[in-house]
Amino acid sequence: MDRSMKVFVVVLLLLAATEFQGAVQVALARECRSDSRKFVGLCVSDTNCASVCLTERFPEGKCDGIRKRCVCTMNC
Repeated sequence: MDRSMKVFVVVLLLLAATEFQGAVQVALARECRSDSRKFVGLCVSDTNCASVCLTERFPEGKCDGIRKRCVCTMNC
């Protein structure tokens, strides 16, 4: 085989190998939400809400809704 034929075969094999791997599917975690039990008053600061949620063993928290409640969130 000459050099160009070898390169063609290698490229063809690489393309075939990548085709057989298939599409990668990513599973997204659901988000569990819970009203904060310790937060008192109107929620106007997401940072303050998140700090209170950390004490309740939630990794995140944000102000939510018309009533401006502190809602703690985590992946479940």
